[in-house]
Amino acid sequence: MVFSFFRHVSLRRRAFVLAMMVAASGSVTSSAFAQGQSARDFVQHFGDELVAVINSKASAADKRAALVPLIQENIDVDAIGRYCLGRYWKVATAEQRAEYLKLFQQVMINAVSERMVGDYQGVSFTIGGTSMLEGDEIVDGTIIRPGNPPANVQLEISSESGAKKVVDLKGEGASLRMTQRGDYASFIAQHGGQVDALLKALQRQVSHS
Repeated sequence: MVFSFFRHVSLRRRAFVLAMMVAASGSVTSSAFAQGQSARDFVQHFGDELVAVINSKASAADKRAALVPLIQENIDVDAIGRYCLGRYWKVATAEQRAEYLKLFQQVMINAVSERMVGDYQGVSFTIGGTSMLEGDEIVDGTIIRPGNPPANVQLEISSESGAKKVVDLKGEGASLRMTQRGDYASFIAQHGGQVDALLKALQRQVSHS
């Protein structure tokens, strides 16, 4: 695979965690709630709902159908996408940017869906401490799945869009968006600095999902 977005071995468990955190918000999460609560409360609300969602016997199709609007509401996909494109965002045309963000969102939805639709049972979630990082709030969390080591992660929450949203997930010594940024930069550089090369590769990735 050219891209490691949620697919590289070192990222698979973090992808599962992110999927659970997105699914956890449920229909009760709203912009008003996100604006009025601390980042810790925002993430705790995810956790309270995620246990019921992940431990349910809902079908894979139902989970996938529910995931799309939850990603759009609770993750700042466009901000992550711009970050992942890095310096090439500035040289991309308006048309390339629009196409890239459309494809990036679909790649994220497909990747997270793959990790979320398994037959998981007995999952639990706990919230740890909080801290600040360049204006964003960091919330520590731990996901426990029977038969697996605890997954300790940090969710970076930004309010830049006007509502609290997840902009990064960190764990096992790596940041998802920084890892993806490096992958994209390397790929574009190998293809003569052409953003169109990345767009074509993303199109292929989406069509094969």
